[in-house]
Amino acid sequence: MPTITFIRPDGAQRELAVAEGTSLMQAATHHGLDGIVAECGGNAMCATCHVYVDEAWSARLPPLSDDEDALLDGAAAERRPTSRLSCQIIATAALDGLVVRLPDRQV
Repeated sequence: MPTITFIRPDGAQRELAVAEGTSLMQAATHHGLDGIVAECGGNAMCATCHVYVDEAWSARLPPLSDDEDALLDGAAAERRPTSRLSCQIIATAALDGLVVRLPDRQV
């Protein structure tokens, strides 16, 4: 199982073992991680699972879809070049060690 590190805005870190094939949003909500709201339940219809992917990892992810790109424009927190929706990041062995930062707000 890949280990993903989530970093809160205050710097607190939480590492989660995420089953392959599970989205980061699903893992975060399953483990009760504060900072991921996931209002749409992972259907890519909101931006309340917004994360900032560590720059060292951003090129390893599949490219943004047009829908994800449009949703990120409406995110509550600042959109950055490494902004992604955690519901669209699926854990794989290649993502073991991935680091994502949570924005200061989701809604």
